[in-house]
Amino acid sequence: MSIPTLKCPQCGSEKLYRDGLRYLTDGSNVQRWLCRNCGYRFTEKNCKHSEMFQSLSRIHTQSLKSNSVILSNRQVCDCLTEASKNLTTVETRQEEAQREGTTPNQHEAKDKILQYAWWLKKKGRSEATIKSRVRRLKGLSKHCNLMDPEAVKETLAKLSQKNSTKAITTSVYTNFLKCFGLTWEPPEYKMEESIPFIPLENEIDQLIASCNKRTAALLQLLKETGARIGEAARLQWIDLDSERRTLRVQAEKGSNPRILGISEKLVGMLNALPKRSEYIFNPNVKALRTSFTYQRARATVKLNNPRLKKITFHTLRHWKGTMEYHKTKDPWHVKRILGHKTLSSTEVYINVEQAIFQISNDEYHVKAAHDLKEACQLLETGFEYVTDMEGVKLFRKRK
Repeated sequence: MSIPTLKCPQCGSEKLYRDGLRYLTDGSNVQRWLCRNCGYRFTEKNCKHSEMFQSLSRIHTQSLKSNSVILSNRQVCDCLTEASKNLTTVETRQEEAQREGTTPNQHEAKDKILQYAWWLKKKGRSEATIKSRVRRLKGLSKHCNLMDPEAVKETLAKLSQKNSTKAITTSVYTNFLKCFGLTWEPPEYKMEESIPFIPLENEIDQLIASCNKRTAALLQLLKETGARIGEAARLQWIDLDSERRTLRVQAEKGSNPRILGISEKLVGMLNALPKRSEYIFNPNVKALRTSFTYQRARATVKLNNPRLKKITFHTLRHWKGTMEYHKTKDPWHVKRILGHKTLSSTEVYINVEQAIFQISNDEYHVKAAHDLKEACQLLETGFEYVTDMEGVKLFRKRK
């Protein structure tokens, strides 16, 4: 006996989606199906179709042909599930959309988001930008119809998110509408400034010491250079100059490329890593983050310091920018180290440094050098040159 073609018991359509598995009490499972034509959900045995399924299919097909009235509370047939009920009452997605008015057509939303992603690709946007915007739109599409700006407004108003997050989502959605030639009157959400978490240096060192060899080298690199994790993941062995102790960092997110000096300790940690590919680390950022999260959790328990859980890859970039400004008081120096395009991106570390250290009056040790030997000694002990006065050179060092 041949196996009949699988059809929807409600409308007879063969256009079906697999809708996951249903696990039974006896340990077996049955395939769930979703009709693309009417939204009807039903299940069937993986191995064969029962006579009950075939009869229901014929009955429903005949009822549709005879223009019979279908009740809104449909019954879903759980074919050949001995350990489950035969009939379960469900509602189709079309009926839910009519009742709630905000439930989107998921297939249409996916198509629109895919078109938008391709539109961004043609405009030359980076992969990271495209993925970030697509992720936001997918999250938004779970709550409303993306092609209905008013529904999007209502959803944003109801979501329990920060205004900064809503402001970014609003900007992304405005760009999404532009792709399809549409406009809207966007809600006004202001970006909320917040001071990033800056750990103590000994906490960073403790975390580095608790990680494995490769992750420890990555964290040490982020600490010394302030590079983004994406920049670090793309580093190749040819970017490392062990002789000069420099590292060539390629730009990410429109930043400036730069060559940064690194310590002898970091050079040794990097050279101790196995050279299995052209990349120093795994270029898959998600894999790096997963491994780091596991090791960080273990270190948090081992050292009994919950503050370690707040340290992320980007936290080390914030730490580097804050410490560099604290040492030099030179925002242009911090801008060059971090690769910022504009000084406005660096200003955040000025605010962070003032909030953390709360220095109102800078105090220094001041020394005068009368000859070259004294000047060299002062520079070796951390003093910096300020100016010449009355035939001597003045140096200072922060207390």
